[in-house]
Amino acid sequence: QGRMWAYTVGFTVLPHVGGFLGWFMNRKEIPVWYEKLKKPSWCPSRKIFPVAWTVLYTGMGYASYLIWNDLGGCSSKAVVPLGLYGAQLALNWAWPPFFFGARNMKLALIDILCLDGLAIGTMCSWYRINKVAALLLVPYLGWLAMATCLTIRIWKDNPEQKPGKSQ
Repeated sequence: QGRMWAYTVGFTVLPHVGGFLGWFMNRKEIPVWYEKLKKPSWCPSRKIFPVAWTVLYTGMGYASYLIWNDLGGCSSKAVVPLGLYGAQLALNWAWPPFFFGARNMKLALIDILCLDGLAIGTMCSWYRINKVAALLLVPYLGWLAMATCLTIRIWKDNPEQKPGKSQ
């Protein structure tokens, strides 16, 4: 019983680790560079992002625990569903360094488009295992759709922005 609690917490907290590190490494670029970019009127306020990501990472982390638990841990049955999850999580964590750190909007766009496909694949693979876990990814997919559209718009509306920090 006590060990299961530790697994639940560990899986739930894991997505936050990369999210926090991405924010921490790039936090200085946000007021310096991001605020100066042309953004659409529907771009969420900067204050919304940490709240949204806290909720989304918690939901997806707990959902990954449900899948892991239902499949009996790190079994051969878990390779594809948890592998898809891990791959999409890695791309999720890679987006801030590409976008804010390298200021490479094209690479960030390629990353998020691949992320979208892997996140959809993750949800589809999870649906057959645990419908609640799959449904916990729905808000994440909705947010990713908005973030993808936002990345596309920022990339298109800021053509003078080049990769690198030579401004």
